[in-house]
Amino acid sequence: MTATAVEVITQIAERTNAHDLEGLAALFHEDYQSEQPFHPARGFGGRAQMKANWGALLTGIPDMRAEISASVQDGDVVWSECHWWGTTEQGEPFDMRGITQFTVRDGLIVSGRLFVELVEQGGADINDAVEASSGHRPQLED
Repeated sequence: MTATAVEVITQIAERTNAHDLEGLAALFHEDYQSEQPFHPARGFGGRAQMKANWGALLTGIPDMRAEISASVQDGDVVWSECHWWGTTEQGEPFDMRGITQFTVRDGLIVSGRLFVELVEQGGADINDAVEASSGHRPQLED
């Protein structure tokens, strides 16, 4: 029996948490296509590159964990809210969150669009961020 698309995506977190690189790679089609719309140069194709990427992450973040807090399926597309965290080999915190959109066919992930970012530690508040984007600071009405 083939797993549902949501079950396949749930296995990403399970196999990441088990640090099962072979099992993780087995979820992806050989010709998997990945894009990151916020970072177009990070797009790539192929399970081999996906496996190399995750191998580096699991090595460099030896206690890496993953959680999928919610998923919604529409046909063969699954949107999920994801969180990955851990501590790098250098002792630095790793914390990434975002939304993934994976297409699953015949039990394999064939494509992904990742809308993910490292969580900013500190940084600008909303007023500073709006001002940096628009050149105008928000003014609250009395």
